[in-house]
Amino acid sequence: MIRPRGGDFCYDDHEFEAMLQDIKLCHSLKVEGVVFGVLLPDGSVDKVRVKGLVEAAKPMLVTFHRAFDMVKDPFQALEDIIEIDGIQRILTSGCERSAYEGLDMLVELSKRANGRIIIMPGAGITDRNVNKIVSAMNATEVHVGAGGTTESKMEFRNPYCSMGYAISAPEYSVRVTSGGKLGTMIQNFCNSNPCTS
Repeated sequence: MIRPRGGDFCYDDHEFEAMLQDIKLCHSLKVEGVVFGVLLPDGSVDKVRVKGLVEAAKPMLVTFHRAFDMVKDPFQALEDIIEIDGIQRILTSGCERSAYEGLDMLVELSKRANGRIIIMPGAGITDRNVNKIVSAMNATEVHVGAGGTTESKMEFRNPYCSMGYAISAPEYSVRVTSGGKLGTMIQNFCNSNPCTS
C-alpha cells in the first residue's frame, strides 16, 4: 500500500513525493502491484496526482483503494478512475463501513463498470456473507482479512502497562490469518463463482 500516513487521502506535496519514492522502492523490490488513492479537498478523485502515481508504477498492477469510499460522488469517481489508463481495479466497501452494508452500491458500481474495471468488494467480508456479496455483484475477486488471534508465548505479563489505548493488554494476543476462516471463504467464493483452479 502506498500511503504516507493515516487519516484522510488529501496529500500535500511532501506526502505525494513520499508516495512516488515508495513506488520507486517497490520497483526495486520487484513488487507486482501497488494500491493507492488520492482525493481532492472537495471529495473528488485527484486525477492529476493519481495519473502521476499510475505512470510511476507502470508496469506494476494498480488498485485504487478504499479512498474511493470517501468520495462525494461514487459514480463520477468510478468514471474518473476508469479514465486514468492503467488502473485494474477499485477496492471498495460500497461507501459504507462494510461491503455487506454497501452491497446495493457495489451491485450498481459493478453494473456501471460493465467490465471496464474490476470492482473488488472489501471490508467486513466473512465466511457468512461472502456468498451473498459475490453472487449479488458477480464478483470475480474479493478482499478478505480472515483474521484471528493466537495467544502470546509471554509467560510474564505486566498487569500495569499496556502499549495501546485499550484497557486490556493486546500485547498478549497476536493477530494472524486464520487458515480455517480463509479456507471456508475460498470454498464459499468458489461455490458462488466457479473457480478455475
